[in-house]
Amino acid sequence: MDDLINKLKVEIIEVLNLEDLDLDDIETDAPLFNEGLGLDSIDALELIVLMEKEYGIKIDDPKKGKEIFYSVKTMAEFITKNQ
Repeated sequence: MDDLINKLKVEIIEVLNLEDLDLDDIETDAPLFNEGLGLDSIDALELIVLMEKEYGIKIDDPKKGKEIFYSVKTMAEFITKNQ
């Protein structure tokens, strides 16, 4: 799972153009939105596209999105369960 977490961190940095961040700047358990990385709704859409494109996972229920995209760890757990 550590490999997937690091891969997700790299993808988040690339997809969201966060070039000023390193992998170590993104805490695995920290929230991605609000007090964590401070991502917004546009970033959420980018992450949804990332999940569909890179992992073939479509998220149909927007309410689940909050749980899935809470942190890098929750994203990795969701990918692992649904691939």
